[in-house]
Amino acid sequence: MKKLLPAVALLTGMLLTGCAGSATPSPTPKMSVEESCTFLNTDTFVPTTGSPQEQAGQIGKHYQEVADKVAPEVAAPIQKMADIMKQVGDSATGVQTAEQTAQLTEQINKIGQYCK
Repeated sequence: MKKLLPAVALLTGMLLTGCAGSATPSPTPKMSVEESCTFLNTDTFVPTTGSPQEQAGQIGKHYQEVADKVAPEVAAPIQKMADIMKQVGDSATGVQTAEQTAQLTEQINKIGQYCK
């Protein structure tokens, strides 16, 4: 029991200071599909300077941020695009393979089904 007490005290301290995070994060309101499409049509993100890997990583991060904001219908393909771009950023060259380009095109087409 004496060994457990310091661990419980440490965990309680972390919870009180917020270090352990929240078990149930507060949901962020999502845009409607129409609002999402308008947002996507006006999004002009361009990566800052850097290596091709860094730029791909910036694009992946941007796609992730967008996916967190938009309607679930368009968020799912954008999340897949974020994952693909993170893979590109982690590659040796930072250049999309033909397969990754095809996967990105497929996801863009899925978004296009909602944003006509």
